[in-house]
Amino acid sequence: MSPFLMLDYAGPAEFPPTTDRKGVGSHPHRGFETVTIVYEGEVAHKDSTGQGGVIGPGDVQWMTAGSGILHEEFHSEGFAKHGGTLHMVQLWVNLPAKHKMTKPGYQAILNQQIPEIELKHGAGVARIIAGEFEGNTGPANTFTPMNVTDLKLKPGALTIPVPEGWNTALIVLKGAVEAGEGTVAKDAQMLMFSNPGQDIEVNVLEDTIALLLSGEPIDEPIIGYGPFVMNTKEEIAQAMHDFNSGSFGEITH
Repeated sequence: MSPFLMLDYAGPAEFPPTTDRKGVGSHPHRGFETVTIVYEGEVAHKDSTGQGGVIGPGDVQWMTAGSGILHEEFHSEGFAKHGGTLHMVQLWVNLPAKHKMTKPGYQAILNQQIPEIELKHGAGVARIIAGEFEGNTGPANTFTPMNVTDLKLKPGALTIPVPEGWNTALIVLKGAVEAGEGTVAKDAQMLMFSNPGQDIEVNVLEDTIALLLSGEPIDEPIIGYGPFVMNTKEEIAQAMHDFNSGSFGEITH
């Protein structure tokens, strides 16, 4: 669903206290961005640019792999020690061809930096991570126009404004939302909408936590191979060569 490539929904899952390092060790990316949104628990991140840190509930980690990066993600030391619930989403966001080889970068977006607004008619609250929602702008910098918005919704009818021609999906993390003629999405299900119009109409059936993704499509070919997303097979081969030759750098501890 251009410009979004993938959504990985982790949890909610309970983890007992441990001294083990749980997570994903060093691995490469090129040609897109990874966006990690934490709802519960903590994630520690480190990459080959020297960036890193710990994000917790409400925080967002927006990493631009660009020309190539190595990174690792583990439960934070504190979370692993005490255990608890881990609940998070990771998005892969495509980069247009002209920016696929941009310099790697990292945006650490803390909960308190993300605007939270009350929806009209007591429909709930929205946190604007990227883009714009009802006149409020999120802190994330993006390479193409998109809206990434956290929603906590109360039961009732809801109209969500969406720019014409954009691809849009509502991911129901917890709760139940109806769209169209009896199409209901519940926990860990997604509603995708056609893009000719400017608004989407839904009926929220119970208290719901959802993620709204909407973006201007990138009208370019996509060739994906594992952690690389480029426009041609030749570019994928080059990415593999560059990684194997060590040009993505290394993570220092």
